[in-house]
Amino acid sequence: MDDERLAEIASWYYEEGLDQAAIARRLGCSRSMVSRYLKEARARGLVEIRVRHPLKTDPQLAKALQSAFPLREARVLADPPSDSRLLLRRLGELGARALQERLRPGVRIGISWGTAVYEVVRAMPELPVKGAQVIQIIGALGAGDPMIDGPELARWLAEKLEAPVRHLHAPLLVESEAVAQALQRERAIAETLAIARKVHVALIGIGSVDPRLSSLRRAGYLTEAELEALRTAGAVGDVLARALDAEGNLLDHPLNRRVVGLEPEALRRIPTVIAVAGGVAKAPAIRAALRGGYVDVLVTDAEAAAAVLALEGAMAYA
Repeated sequence: MDDERLAEIASWYYEEGLDQAAIARRLGCSRSMVSRYLKEARARGLVEIRVRHPLKTDPQLAKALQSAFPLREARVLADPPSDSRLLLRRLGELGARALQERLRPGVRIGISWGTAVYEVVRAMPELPVKGAQVIQIIGALGAGDPMIDGPELARWLAEKLEAPVRHLHAPLLVESEAVAQALQRERAIAETLAIARKVHVALIGIGSVDPRLSSLRRAGYLTEAELEALRTAGAVGDVLARALDAEGNLLDHPLNRRVVGLEPEALRRIPTVIAVAGGVAKAPAIRAALRGGYVDVLVTDAEAAAAVLALEGAMAYA
């Protein structure tokens, strides 16, 4: 491909903000081909990447979160933008930095799904890591936006790290507990879950039962009435699609027994779990995930952090 065409593709990606899937649709090719075009554009010197604006963080709020909850680290975006999409993009950049710092030869990375995880993967540079492996730790949505689904995110991150990927070939949510148990006994799925339990780093989001924010509702898995039933049962959010109460306990609810994927309890045994979530509306869900001890590194924004601390009664951080 000639330089002019490569420069045009690079401009779509770096200047106009189109993602690789959108460019692939425009060109009528695969996203992996778009990735190769972007690599070639950089190799030919058509692209020069410079970071011009550091992301300002709030160390006081971070310290307060670490004091109030069993966190190893908190990264709190200061002065968060009011636009929710821009907020997620900035949190994705912070999350990508947290993930990059934990990349080592031979690292095994477990990846969940959702918009926040998508933004982390999107922000990750192409950074080959020798002997790395990416493992999908929760079943596929199979509906809604494929860009935020586990299989696609695992493949995309693996591509950026030049690492092999291990997919979990199962749906996220099935019709009954019996079906979920049968699937998790299937050899390939059981082997993938066994590997998932031994990852060094897990990258997850934190779900909400607010109908405006619920990814499970957007994907068509849950109706508003079902979300209301979860809230009535005491749910404030979810981790790995399992509903949690306000104190971070897994709800004894049929929905939790229909999920195919890594168990939230297993997160406590993974050396580093990075969770990315922001916005005041998610504060109850974030607090529940922290209270449950499922998170080691939290990436959030100042408004969400303050709301979480207010819920916890731990606002004396100044």
